[in-house]
Amino acid sequence: MLNKNGIFNNIGVQVVIAMVVGTLVGAMMGQTASIFAPLGSIFIHLIKMLVIPLVAVAIISGAAGLGNSSAAGKVGLMTLGFFGLTSAVAVALALFMGQVFEPGVGVDLTGVEGMFSNVYADKGDLPSFWATLLGMIPTNVFQSLNEANILQILVFCLFFGIAVSKLEKERRDPLINGVNAIVDAMVWMINVVMKVAPLGVFGLMADAVGTFGFGALMVVFKLFVVYVAAIIVYGFVFYPLMVKVFSKTSPMAFLSAMKKPQAVALSTASSMATLPVTMEVCEEELKVKNSTASFVLPLGATINMSGNAIYYGLVAIFFAQLFNVDLGMSAYIAIIITSTLGAVGQAGVPGPSFLVVAVLLSAGIPIEGLPLLFALDRIFDMIRTALNITGDAACAVIINDHIEVSPETK
Repeated sequence: MLNKNGIFNNIGVQVVIAMVVGTLVGAMMGQTASIFAPLGSIFIHLIKMLVIPLVAVAIISGAAGLGNSSAAGKVGLMTLGFFGLTSAVAVALALFMGQVFEPGVGVDLTGVEGMFSNVYADKGDLPSFWATLLGMIPTNVFQSLNEANILQILVFCLFFGIAVSKLEKERRDPLINGVNAIVDAMVWMINVVMKVAPLGVFGLMADAVGTFGFGALMVVFKLFVVYVAAIIVYGFVFYPLMVKVFSKTSPMAFLSAMKKPQAVALSTASSMATLPVTMEVCEEELKVKNSTASFVLPLGATINMSGNAIYYGLVAIFFAQLFNVDLGMSAYIAIIITSTLGAVGQAGVPGPSFLVVAVLLSAGIPIEGLPLLFALDRIFDMIRTALNITGDAACAVIINDHIEVSPETK
């Protein structure tokens, strides 16, 4: 009989095993593996059921905990600065690796020209600054909750949490205690849901691999290899290096703790769906204060998309090389700016990313080859999501060691 704390009783190990088994089953069964899709759907629905309420109460709790301390403004600025800077560096890395390894050179397009299409040309508009700002402010917060508009929920809950922190102590403390009690109840519910995670992950992987297979990957195989290499460099070198330099946490301890949320991120392809697990790991294993984790992680799951930034940059280089487009310095600057803005604006949910259209158009790169990638977007999305949540956790760990929170707000 296995020890209660044995390796196979670790949910992270179970999820990884489920991913491997699901991949093998999908590869063997092909399209018929879709019979397992409901297992994945049930798991995703259970997670989504909890995500919006958890984000709302966690942000209120974090903002209330930080709002009455002198660290509040510092945390906000450091968080936004970290996400913006790391996204820009991610694009620069993608452009560098794209130029060095040339994923779009020598690609055989025989038999796939029929997939080319300009149908996505009208999906490349990035909203203006004012449109983005207005879109973040809810006119009806209950409608925002109903529509799961994460940015609007974040704005309202941050505002409300700070307002709570400004109340007199005897009125503030019962409210904060009540919100924290709801967070604890939500965490209990999440732990229950995570017991079925291996089954859900098995269903998701079997369906994804069975539906798309690996045949279509051959056309963009070199791009995929360079992409994975860039993700590995960023996730296993850049972020751990930042943790080592800017925090007291050991990089090895950080990477070890991140295995569980990374496995969930790979299977769900959603930063939001992985958020409960990321919060649990950061607080319990990496010892990040609840007030910091509750503020940084939901914000990161919404606007920190360094994995997406790498994807945008590499895809731009890939198609520029594929269609023999000579990129000048202005084009590279356009790619970096548009990719960074696009990464920040990308919602933390799975699905084809049409923001890559804006990146290509900004640099004058043809977009008709995009359908080559959209069929495989789930596979790309799974990998970049694992990097995104790693960045969220790295930010939380670093900020946790650089702020001082008063005793009553911890």
